[in-house]
Amino acid sequence: MSVEPSPDCPICVRLHDFIAEWRVKEPGWHNAPVPTFLPINGVDSVRLLIVGLAPGLRGANRTGRPFTGDYAGDLLYNTLNEFGFSRGTFRAQPDDGLELIDAAITNAVRCVPPENKPVGGEISNCRRFLTPTIEQFTNLRAIVTLGTIAHQSTIRAFGQPVAKFPFAHGRQSDIGHVRIFSSYHCSRYNTNTGRLTTEMFKGVFAEVRRYLDDNAI
Repeated sequence: MSVEPSPDCPICVRLHDFIAEWRVKEPGWHNAPVPTFLPINGVDSVRLLIVGLAPGLRGANRTGRPFTGDYAGDLLYNTLNEFGFSRGTFRAQPDDGLELIDAAITNAVRCVPPENKPVGGEISNCRRFLTPTIEQFTNLRAIVTLGTIAHQSTIRAFGQPVAKFPFAHGRQSDIGHVRIFSSYHCSRYNTNTGRLTTEMFKGVFAEVRRYLDDNAI
């Protein structure tokens, strides 16, 4: 099974047609499934995977790199840099030279959905890519799930029941040798409403850093 969908993936008709509309409106944009952002040393170096919801219309759908081009990326990449999971300066463009270290970033749904809201069938369809994405990381030890949908899809990708591993910000769950760290999504909406503060978000990654350092290979 392929880890990445084809550039013109037809599986979800609604998302395929939505992207086709934006290819006409903005032919210079990425306007395709957004691939997983991998670290400089390749898949074997990945110990942390961050799973988001889906590409933002003017963010990753425009730039072709997860969390690049919108506010969520500012908070995420600054936090990754602070805890040693990236290096370089994030400038919200895919050629900014920023590199991941022992970490990868993907989305539960690879194509941009209308109004940033994928429906259940689209989430299920895209799990055919999320599951092998996770499985390719043979040294994976931690996953940060950003929001309920990303969390639940990740749990299902492991073949586990969602009810056994409920979502809550700051919750940690072990599935085999991988620890799942749950966080509210780092969206502008969540930070503007105070549901997620910078301190809360960084606290999750501080726990991840501590866990990985305590369980170094």
